[in-house]
Amino acid sequence: MKGCYENLIVIDIGANLTNKKYGRDLDSVVQRAKDAGVQKIMVTGTSVRNSKEALRLTRLYPGTIYSTAGVHPHDAKSMVEEAQWAELRALAAAPECVALGECGLNYTKDFSEPHVQRHAFTKQVEMACELQKPLFVHEKEAQDDLLKILDEFGNRLPPVVIHSFTGSVEQGLKYIEKGFYLGITGYICKDKSDGGIRRLLSERILPLDKLLVETDSPFMYPNMRASKLPLHVKDSLTERSMNFVNRYCTFQRNEPCALPAIVELAAGFMGRSPQDVALATAFNALKLFGLSH
Repeated sequence: MKGCYENLIVIDIGANLTNKKYGRDLDSVVQRAKDAGVQKIMVTGTSVRNSKEALRLTRLYPGTIYSTAGVHPHDAKSMVEEAQWAELRALAAAPECVALGECGLNYTKDFSEPHVQRHAFTKQVEMACELQKPLFVHEKEAQDDLLKILDEFGNRLPPVVIHSFTGSVEQGLKYIEKGFYLGITGYICKDKSDGGIRRLLSERILPLDKLLVETDSPFMYPNMRASKLPLHVKDSLTERSMNFVNRYCTFQRNEPCALPAIVELAAGFMGRSPQDVALATAFNALKLFGLSH
């Protein structure tokens, strides 16, 4: 058990490695991830500039890093010219770019007006339909409007991933019924996840073939010392995965090397072996995003 990750493929479908917190030691961060068993990392694009940088990283780390291209709802207001949309489409069309996003709706903060967010999201869904690439979706307190937009595209819609899901069981069920994938992060350590993601896992409401794992680095640090983590879940953590988190990750800067711990935590809640969850989530990511083996 202790060394199981030496032989397993674990895939981080969402890491913000263009963040300036990695400006000085990205090589070490990527190498640590590989040492931990994370063989592929998808770097999230959240603006045109950022998507360009994510694509550049795919060329520096070919076969390890893949990118997404999109405009985060917070940045929706920055998309004022047609030339920006053309540039985004060109980035999204690159073979190393495997999804459209991070795009969606966030009504918890007002960095961009809701109608501006809806316009930008609709344009990106249209782009994903044209390019036939999966959608990497961000949603906070905007599920009804988000589903309304996605429903308008009917059977043209490519596969949809709800990135870094933090919602309730009811919200999760709505996505699962649509056949969407849910991305799980270190948020499962938070007490607030009791009524949502933890129940989706422990009651096996979320099918294993719709589960994906991600660190959302540098955010979503998996606080394994959280008081309300059940004992049987804590027991599913191996010394090896905990060492990577304890030595290299902090609340200020999470890293992709934390992913095996997240897989083990998810496995603990589901009552499954970490190997099964690692293999299933890696297979889901390889198939969904067409990542080369």
